Amino acid sequence: MPVDERLTQIAIEDEMRSSYMDYAMSVIVGRALPDVRDGLKPVHRRILYGMNEMGLVHNRAYRKSAKIVGEIMGNYHPHGDTAIYDTLVRMAQDFNMRYPLVDGQGNYGSVDGDPPAAMRYTEARLTKLAEEMLADIEKETVDFGPNYDEST
Repeated sequence: MPVDERLTQIAIEDEMRSSYMDYAMSVIVGRALPDVRDGLKPVHRRILYGMNEMGLVHNRAYRKSAKIVGEIMGNYHPHGDTAIYDTLVRMAQDFNMRYPLVDGQGNYGSVDGDPPAAMRYTEARLTKLAEEMLADIEKETVDFGPNYDEST
């Protein structure tokens, strides 16, 4: 079959529209919409899993948020420290979550819109509820996928 018969001419506007919509929908479904099973986005799950792996349980000492963010970014979520820290902060705010999953120490912002302190000034650990959510994770209770570089 000649090359010309295998090629289809498409207007660049149509291809861009189609390709962009496919990409946008995959991002929305994969990252922006919470999962119906637990209400969490991938970044939430990565933070909780990472904190659990670090041993940051409710009855142990707090760790610097910057350390937590660095671990999550380095091992599980290579999308920038701001996205990770903002998510960690929201999981610690009782005015954003009915049941906070992160126990934060320091200035985590206010309901009036005051911003949280920089991550180098705050500390965090898991709440007891978050620990319960992660209790049997090592027993293959959920399907795992490889992280961005397939190291974990």
